[in-house]
Amino acid sequence: MKNISNYLLGGLVTIMLMWSCVGCIKDNPSNGGGSTIVEPEIKIPNINKDSAYAFVQKQVDFGPRMPGTDAHKQCADWMAETLEKYGAKVYRQEFEANFYFGKSADAINIIGAINPEKKRRVLLCAHWDSRFQADQDTDRKKEAILGADDGGSGVAVLLEIARIIQQNPIDLGVYIILFDAEDQGNDSDGQEDTSLTWCLGSQYWAKNKHVPGYGALYGILLDMVGSKGARFGREAYSMQYAPDVMNKVWKTAQDMGYGNFFVDENVGGITDDHVFVNQGGVKTIDIINRTKEGTFGKYWHTHDDDMGVISKRSLGAVGNVVLNVLYNEQ
Repeated sequence: MKNISNYLLGGLVTIMLMWSCVGCIKDNPSNGGGSTIVEPEIKIPNINKDSAYAFVQKQVDFGPRMPGTDAHKQCADWMAETLEKYGAKVYRQEFEANFYFGKSADAINIIGAINPEKKRRVLLCAHWDSRFQADQDTDRKKEAILGADDGGSGVAVLLEIARIIQQNPIDLGVYIILFDAEDQGNDSDGQEDTSLTWCLGSQYWAKNKHVPGYGALYGILLDMVGSKGARFGREAYSMQYAPDVMNKVWKTAQDMGYGNFFVDENVGGITDDHVFVNQGGVKTIDIINRTKEGTFGKYWHTHDDDMGVISKRSLGAVGNVVLNVLYNEQ
C-alpha cells in the first residue's frame, strides 16, 4: 500500500504541475493575463573599423568627386554596385545640378533600399560629392579637394552598415541615400542668404521622391563623422525638427560609452541635407562634427581633408551607435 500511495501521490503532483503550466500560458499578456514573458536579447553586431576606413580610402582613390568629372561617374557606379552586392535594391536618381557660379552638370543620388517590403523603415543619408575648390586653404584655393572626411566618411559608414546588415538580417526597412551636389555651394561672407546654393541633391529628392509617397519613421544624416578628435553636438535644426530622434541617438551613444563623441552641447544650426529631408516629410537629425562656435575642423574645405585626418575610432563610434539604434528599432 505504501508503494501504491507514493505512486498515486506522484501522479497527482504531475497533474497539478501540468495544470500549473497551462495556467501560465493563460496568464500570458497576449491573453490578457499579467505574467511576464522574457524577450530574447537582441544581438547587435559591431562595425568593422578597418572595413569602414577602406571605404573612405576607395573614394579618395577616385580623386575629387565633383559632378561632371570622370572620378564622379566612376565613384557613382562603384557605390551603386557595392549597395547591390550587399543586397539593396538600388535607385539611381539623376538630375541636372545648376551651380551658383553659372555652370551645370549631371548629378545623381544613389539610393539603396534594404528590406523595401517592410513598412517600418529608417532613412540613413550622407552626401558623396567633394568640394570643387579649396576656398578655406592658403594655397591652391581654386583646386578641388579630396574630401576624405567631408563626403567620404559618411558614405563609408553607411556602406559598412549595409555590409553588416547583409550578414546580420534585421526586421526593419533601411534606406541609404547618398546625396549628390551638396558641397558645391557659395561660401559667402554671410552678407547674403546662399543656403539654396548647397544641398542640391537633397533639395531635388525632397521634391521628387524616388518612390511616390515615400516616408520613414525618421532619418539620420552623417556629415564629417570620421576625423580624429571628432565631437558631435546637438545641431539646432535637428533639435527643432526631430528632438525625440536626437535624444534617442544621443542617449544610445552615451549609454554605450561614446559620450566623448556625442556631447550635450548646442552647436547652432547649419543648412545641411537634413533640412531639406525634413521639408520633404521625414524628420531627420544631423550627426556632424561642429564646434559650439560654429566652426569645423581646420582641414575643412582645404587640401588637408585627406586620409591623414581620418580616424578608425571615430568611424567605429558613429557606426556602432547607428547600428544600435537600428537593431533596437525592430
